[in-house]
Order: sequence, then structure tokens, then C-alpha cells
Amino acid sequence: MQVALIVCDPLIQQVSPRLWASISRRIPLAELQNPNQQSGRQNVHTLLALSLVCFLALFGVQAFQQKKPVEPKSKPSSTVIPAAPNTLVAAVQANQESMKASSESEIIVENKFYRIRFSNRGGQVLSWILKQYTDDSGQPLDLVNQRAASLHGYPLSLYIQKAGLTRQLAEALYEPSATGRLAAPGKLTFTYSEGGVSVIKTFTFDQSYIVGADVLVTDRGMPVAASLCWPSGLGDQETLQNYNVDGRFDASLNGKFDSQTVKSIATGVVQTGSYDYAGVSDLYFAAIFLPEHSTETTVLNLSNEISIPRTNGRTHSTLSDVVSVPGVAVGNGEGHIRLRLFAGPKAIELLSSVHALAPDGSPTGPDLEPLVRFGFLRIVAKPLFLALNWIYVHLVHSWGWAILILTLFINLVLMPTRIKTMRSQLKMQRIQPQINAIRARFKDCKMGDPHLLEMNKEIFDLQKKEGINVFGGMLPLLLQMPLLYGFYRMLQNVIELRHAEWLWLHDLSSLDPLHVLPVFFVVTMFLVQLLTPSSGTDPVQRKMMALVLPVLGFFMTWKVGAGLALYWSFGNVISIVQQVVVSRMRPVG
Repeated sequence: MQVALIVCDPLIQQVSPRLWASISRRIPLAELQNPNQQSGRQNVHTLLALSLVCFLALFGVQAFQQKKPVEPKSKPSSTVIPAAPNTLVAAVQANQESMKASSESEIIVENKFYRIRFSNRGGQVLSWILKQYTDDSGQPLDLVNQRAASLHGYPLSLYIQKAGLTRQLAEALYEPSATGRLAAPGKLTFTYSEGGVSVIKTFTFDQSYIVGADVLVTDRGMPVAASLCWPSGLGDQETLQNYNVDGRFDASLNGKFDSQTVKSIATGVVQTGSYDYAGVSDLYFAAIFLPEHSTETTVLNLSNEISIPRTNGRTHSTLSDVVSVPGVAVGNGEGHIRLRLFAGPKAIELLSSVHALAPDGSPTGPDLEPLVRFGFLRIVAKPLFLALNWIYVHLVHSWGWAILILTLFINLVLMPTRIKTMRSQLKMQRIQPQINAIRARFKDCKMGDPHLLEMNKEIFDLQKKEGINVFGGMLPLLLQMPLLYGFYRMLQNVIELRHAEWLWLHDLSSLDPLHVLPVFFVVTMFLVQLLTPSSGTDPVQRKMMALVLPVLGFFMTWKVGAGLALYWSFGNVISIVQQVVVSRMRPVG
């Protein structure tokens, strides 16, 4: 007995102190101290019995410890975004067992600006409705391009370079933290784990167009470099022009903004740098990612092709066009993605309020205003829009009338220079017979003849005597060109004119459906040409110009938005009135 206990003692105490205490209590202390007081036969039986007990106890305790079930860990909270990568790693490692939903479900997240429909399949967005905007058919506008997304991926899906993993995570059934409807402000978390791959995607919502995202992907506990995607263009892209002209990749790198078409940029190449933001846009809407750690951001521009029906007026046409759809994936090399997503209209005041993070982490970096494509004359176009918006808000509450009032104001500002030019033209017309006489005396001179210099000097002296400054007539034109181009860029790009009605026009950003403005422009342009003095111009050339310019203007106004055609047409009316008034004035000698 003593031998058995001596052998088992250290093993039992090491493996299970409780078992040793139990044996000690059941065996009398005297027996342990004096094993010789029992008979030999009984001692042998006792020794064998205790040896067997020790063996079984040791084997059982070891088996018990190996098979002891691990206490289940609670799921990551759906209301708290992890503050550091280590926290997310710990959460993922605690869920290395399979974690996925048993069936597909949808979650609707809503605030006053949007209604987002999530699916737990892929933890991605199926539709992104902007409540304050409609499509061309009058239905609520969906920012998700359904035709392209069904082929090439939905917003907020994941892109991973590892073969097959992108598709796996897009088709996986995530466990959502909520079901049904979720009102902003709030948070939504999708959790998935299978075959060593684990994903936690947490999205935060407030009362703006901004959605926060915090994503971590691991493979057997190690972070995987992943990117969050907006892969398939935007939902208001419907025509060939929308795709080929309006679709853009927009990015700000080290504070420098850049916008490029799908055809002008290399796609499928990962670029790394200090990106303030990056995304895709069309003429009026945008989806832009703003990373929290700009020094290590990776940007992948995507381009996929789809077929769209050709808009040729046929109701059952089988013709289609193949177009490129811009997409973008934004992440970093660390695998832990923390960023914000702006998905909404390209309204100047709104974009000016959305800032990227500065290097110190404060929201004072570059704003999104450059997304509105005013061009190199932004310094002119933006003040013109601010003036147009002021007129709309404070005076007329109609974008059509606001355009007419602003056009009148601009022409009144330029009127002194225009009147000076017109009076100079009238003076030139009066002295034209004298100029013709001078040229007649030198008509036999050929090119390069020194006498031609004498002719030009006589004409210049005559103009100077009459107080005519030929170069002074160019000054008003130089002043007008920036305003004309700035007004053109402004009216072509501001979302405020989209679906804005005026009289018979239902959309000032689209073509005039009745073509009234192009016809009116031709008539007024013809009158402008007839009333404008053309001193020194051959009569035949003058008639040709009177026909050619209106025809060119007709095709221009036929192809541009009604708001811009309205501006050009009314500008012609003002020019006609000015020309008539100046023509009745006696030129100052």
C-alpha cells in the first residue's frame, strides 16, 4: 500500500490535487504510516487495487483535461467599433470556429437622405436609394448600377488579391448584428468565419451622406490585405454619353486633385500613396472613399464592360453598345480598413463640408468640392454659381428665371465695354470709304512691297485722327470670354439644374424636348449678324457669315442642356437691343 502511494503520490498531486486529498481522507492516517500492521495477502491485494486506482485516475484526469470543452466566447459587440487592430484580431481569433448565417436576409438602414438595403450575403449593398432625387423615369434614384453590379459586384464588397477569396467572401452568408430595419444613427456588423478565414465588417450611420466602415479580414489569425469596393459605376448612368463621357475616377493625392476618364487611366494596377480620398463619379453623383490613414492607402481602379440598349427611339430594338464601367477598391497593406464613404449628390455646398483627414488626424484636409467639374476657370465659374444660387434662393425660386436675371446682370456689367466697341465699329464704318481709297492707291503692290508699310501707316493715322483704337475693341472680348466659358462650365455641371422645371422645360440640364430654344437662337443670331457693323468686310463674305454662324449655333444649342441654351438665346436678345440703341447714337467725332 505504501509503495503504491509513494509511486502515485507525485503524479496524483501534480495532475489533480483534489484527487490526492480525497484518497488521503479515505485511507486512515495510521495505515499510511505503518503498512506492516496488515497481513501480507491483504497488503498485496491493497497494493494492486491502489495501483490500478492510480493508473485509472491518472489516465482519466489526462483524458478529461484534453477533452474539456472550451467555454464559448461572446460575439463581438455590434455597437462598438474596435479602436485598434489588436482588438479586432483578438475578436476574430475568438471566432475561428465556423460562424455564418443559415439563410439569406436583408437589413434596411435609413435616414432622411438615403435608404440602404444590405444583404448578409457578402455583407454588401443591394440598393442605395437617395430620397431627395429621382431618375429620368421619376422613380427614386438608386446609386447602385443594378445591371453592372449583378455582373461585377455590389458596393461595400471586398476585394482581395488571393485567388478565389474575393468570390468566397462575396457569396458567404454573414451573421448580421441586426435584422429588419435600422434607423440612423446606428451601427451594423457582419461577422463571418469559415475554413480559417474570418471577417468582421462594421458600418456606422449618422444623419448625413457619410457612412463609416471598419473592416478586418484574417486568414488563420493573420491579417489579410483587403480593400473595400464600389465596383460597378453609379445608378444614374443610362446612356452611352453617361458612361463614355461622364464616368470618372476622382482622387486627391497629397492635396492635389485629379480626375480622369475610364479610357485615360490604367486599370487593374494597385497604387499606394498618401491619398486624401479616391472614388468614382459621373456628372451629378459620386461615391468617394476617405481613408483614415492616408499615408498607407492602396487604390485599385477597376474597369468592367457591360452592354446597354442603344437609345435610338425604337421600343423593341435589339441593338446595344458595349461600355466601360468605372469602379474602385480602397484599402491598405495592413489588412485593417478604417475609412468613410461619401455616396451622394455633387452639390457644391455639401461637398465643401466633407473634408479628408489631415496628417494630424483632424478633419481639416482637402474637401470634395473639386468633384464638380468647373475646369481651369473654377475661379470664375464658382462665383457665378453662388450668384445664381443667391438669386434662386432670395428672389425668384426658379432656376430658369434665375438664369435670365443673371444673364441680364452680366450683360449690364459688360455694357460699357460693349458700347465702346460698337461705337468704334460705327466710326470704322463711317471712314470706310476713305480707307478703301487709300487701299486703291496701293492695289498694285505685291506682298513684301515696302510701299505696303506706307499704306498701313496712312490707315493708322486716319484711325488715330478719328479717335479709333482698333486694339481697344479687343478688350471687351477678352473680358467676356472668361465669363462666357465660366457660365458654360457652371450650367453644364451643377446638379441644381437637374430636373429643374421652367415653363415648357421639365429639365434644364437636358435637351429642349420641343427644340424651341435652338430655333429661337438661330433667329436671334441672324439678327445680331445683320445689325453688327462690318466695316471693310466683303458683302458676299458678310452674307455667308450671317448664315454660317446661326447654323453653327443651331447645332450647338441642339446638343446642350436647356439651361445653357436659354442663357445663349437671351444673351442674343440683349445684344440686339444694345446694337439697336447704339446704332441710333451719333458717333462722337
